[in-house]
Amino acid sequence: MNNQNIISIAKNYVAPTYGRYELALTDGKGCYLWDSDGKKYLDFVSGLAVCNLGHCHPKVVKALQNQAEKLLHVSNLYHIEPQVQLAEKLCKNSFGDKVFFCNSGTEAVESAIKLARKFSFKNFGEDRHEIISFKMSFHGRTMASLAATGQDKYHKGFSPLLDGFQYAEFGNISEVEQLVSKKTCAILVEPIQGEGGVNVPPENFLRDLRRICDENELLLLFDEVQVGMGRTGKLWAHENYDVHPDIMSIAKGLAGGTAIGALIATDNAMAFEPGDHASTFGGNPLASAAGCATLDVITSKGFLEQVTSMGKYATEKLHEIAAKHSVIKEIRGKGLIIGCEIDQDVSSIVIKAIENGILLNVALGNIVRLLPPLIVEKEMIDIFIDFLDSSLKEL
Repeated sequence: MNNQNIISIAKNYVAPTYGRYELALTDGKGCYLWDSDGKKYLDFVSGLAVCNLGHCHPKVVKALQNQAEKLLHVSNLYHIEPQVQLAEKLCKNSFGDKVFFCNSGTEAVESAIKLARKFSFKNFGEDRHEIISFKMSFHGRTMASLAATGQDKYHKGFSPLLDGFQYAEFGNISEVEQLVSKKTCAILVEPIQGEGGVNVPPENFLRDLRRICDENELLLLFDEVQVGMGRTGKLWAHENYDVHPDIMSIAKGLAGGTAIGALIATDNAMAFEPGDHASTFGGNPLASAAGCATLDVITSKGFLEQVTSMGKYATEKLHEIAAKHSVIKEIRGKGLIIGCEIDQDVSSIVIKAIENGILLNVALGNIVRLLPPLIVEKEMIDIFIDFLDSSLKEL
């Protein structure tokens, strides 16, 4: 089918939960995608930080093919070899001791919220259930993760929300301290806010959150759904700040494009017992095999150093064009999650980019958010920079 046929059928039968672009993508390789009409696109969205290894990475494809020939699914009533292997890899490459598997980022955050409340109930009893999260955060769209999200636009139309959440200004440690009460059980934060505009925390902010949690016997929950799996040049974003959480939610880039989510926790924080939480497809053989292959690539020698190098190159190039365009207010980020804030709405730039064979993402209407595959090369960054430079000249 061509683009128009696919789009026409989608409008008839697919729920209208996305404002989709008039584009149907059917093939991908590395940092490039092709639509059903054969047009090629340089991908600077990566499925919203899912395809960190680019599209159809050969090691991920091979892992999926091999596993598909052996076993697709069994219940979590039994031990699953690829799941066990992935759990071991995650624990050995993180602060954690135990892993719970699910299918998405919002489920991973939902799991963290449940675990924090269960931990508090077991150790402190009733009425200690509140969680402090942050304004401009994004944690997902299920009811608990939605309530944790500190943006009113996502709440509209879904009241009453789950209670028990307080929102502090991101980066404002004194406001966090004021919100801590006898009802507080945890603090939930993205080490770098993605959907909220690529907001990087003050240098000591995450360490101060750790201190507050330790002083008040609270759990520290990190949402690394978007910024984990090498996106910042470290395997985990919090490693940039020399701090560790008690619980971390991950997903997106964990399995090279295959749906998966996970919660990593210390032994101390792992309060779940049999029957407390579950996921039918969580840690299934196929997704877990893809996760093992993906993690092996990202932790291979030199990979993360290259991410840091490309992130530095992209940032330097953005600063060069910022010197030419006064409309650029700020450039911020780490590694290959970078936000270029413009002093006016630039949503239309996405359409222009598509016309020019580039896929881009804009957050909050005025922030060009770069999320290229972690295997991006300088020449590809130059293509994007040239496009942005010429587009800003027309504003």
